[in-house]
Amino acid sequence: MAFTRKRKKILAATQTGFGSNPENYGGRFINKDGSANVVKTGIPFIDQISWFHTLLEMPGLKFFTVILSVFLFINLFFTCVYYLIGIENLNGVTAVTEIEKFGQAYFFSAQTFTTVGYGHISPKGFWISFTAALEALSGLLAFAIATGLLYGRFSKPKAHILFSENALIAPFNDGKALMVRLAPFKNVNLSDATAKLTMGLEVEEKGKKVYKFFNLDLEYDVINLLTLNWTIVHPITEDSPLFEFKAEDFKGKSGEIILYINAFDDMFSTVVARRTSYTFDEVVYGAKFLPMFEDDDSMNTTILHLDKLNEFKNVDLM
Repeated sequence: MAFTRKRKKILAATQTGFGSNPENYGGRFINKDGSANVVKTGIPFIDQISWFHTLLEMPGLKFFTVILSVFLFINLFFTCVYYLIGIENLNGVTAVTEIEKFGQAYFFSAQTFTTVGYGHISPKGFWISFTAALEALSGLLAFAIATGLLYGRFSKPKAHILFSENALIAPFNDGKALMVRLAPFKNVNLSDATAKLTMGLEVEEKGKKVYKFFNLDLEYDVINLLTLNWTIVHPITEDSPLFEFKAEDFKGKSGEIILYINAFDDMFSTVVARRTSYTFDEVVYGAKFLPMFEDDDSMNTTILHLDKLNEFKNVDLM
């Protein structure tokens, strides 16, 4: 594909942070959920992970499973310490079998860790009292961390935006355009929303395949209020790198379209961001989105059908 001098200037001004050699890059640049498709190696695994960020981003069920597992493990550890020191150093233990003794020691550990302290069992002797004091301190620190994580997960600003599963090449004015649709899905107030569309395309340059990146001009890249759906439109004009593309080009070429969204959240009084991407095999050539909002029966309220975000119909293109 031939590129005009004007397009080369656009490419030079586009700093994406991605490499240009397709042989050294695997798969897509950005995953559908907006995360980078990169696995980092070369340092110990423990140094690769930010546990704070990991626990904040972890799905809710998995997060609470981790919290419960840590709680059970710590109590099991201290129970083993009590058992090794000697259960006879715990006043109030009435169990006869070793399993029952271990069980009562475990619940004593849980009461100590949570600082509940029912008083049914109490330690005697220096070492077991020292262990109980150490566990109580560990419990205070652990619950402070867990409380901070819970608050961080609850209060973290997020861009609650859904994206269409596909990008479309649709009729637009007297030509055609690349279209992507998005919509907010929670009761949030997003304003001053901005969009940026970047395309990575594998091209042949001097007999070698390289990736080139294009900023795709948009019909509107800013809207004042994001309350309904927003269709991001890149008109395919003569200046567009997609101008000569046909349906077979999206199937035969390697490329990816990356969408960046920033918006101001009134509740948190801060800017939130989301991103996603569409590989060329996720682009539908010759289709247009179907309407996804309407007025209700009383004509006093607008209904936004989020389940219709990706609904489209096939159309003929000139």
